[in-house]
Amino acid sequence: MTLESIPYLKHTDSGQFFLMAGPCVVENEAVLMEVAETACRVTERLKIPYIFKASYRKANRSRLDSFTGIGDRAALELLAKIRERFQVPVVTDIHSAEEAAMAAEYVDVLQIPAFLSRQTDLLVAAARTGKPVNIKKGQFMAPEAMAFAAGKIRDAGNNRIMLTDRGTMFGYHDLIVDMRGIPTMQSLGYPVVMDVTHSLQQPNTTSGVTGGQPAMIETIARAAVAVGVDGLFMETHPDPAHAKSDGANMLSLDRLEGLLERLTAIRSTILTF
Repeated sequence: MTLESIPYLKHTDSGQFFLMAGPCVVENEAVLMEVAETACRVTERLKIPYIFKASYRKANRSRLDSFTGIGDRAALELLAKIRERFQVPVVTDIHSAEEAAMAAEYVDVLQIPAFLSRQTDLLVAAARTGKPVNIKKGQFMAPEAMAFAAGKIRDAGNNRIMLTDRGTMFGYHDLIVDMRGIPTMQSLGYPVVMDVTHSLQQPNTTSGVTGGQPAMIETIARAAVAVGVDGLFMETHPDPAHAKSDGANMLSLDRLEGLLERLTAIRSTILTF
């Protein structure tokens, strides 16, 4: 897959990693607009290819009373509004085969959640939309096993594939990132992304609300860039403490610019070798 094939994606010849970033879920228009405005401004200055990210619905929640969304069509329409206003591509998760065609009407990239990365019907339905598909590696899967997930997309007639690592289960309440997974998945022939923020989740807490280690975001991101990852994925929010989903592991929006400045410097240094 070539990044140049994604509509509205800028700076694909800059040599920088590409970035998928935004709030975890569509909460309201104000949050989306604030994040998009900041991220577009910063990535334009740093010449980072940027894809806006937000889930139109969160189907995988620990508790029944957790926020899942504002309604599918309403959320997708807001994502399309971001796309048109900022002239930026958009990625969102899908959770069932029936959702693929609907979401594809509004966004540029479809994302397969990690827990669903082996679901054949979902992968095939995403492939048949013709949209690029970003498959998150299941926390229970070895990097090399992603060849089979990607193979389902390819065999359904779509070679526009990205693979994302988001950590591997390490005990009951923690994830660990093995940087060997980046070159391993790159050897399959697809762009590889590191999901920096979800890799720092602490799932299965006794409260039923997922915890996290946001202080380690820069550590994981620096390591991934140093290893040569193609892209970074991170969730960011103006006020993570009051975010309706995954606030415990999100990057505060006011830290985004400084972090990206440091990461692009690392990338530029690596390119000189």
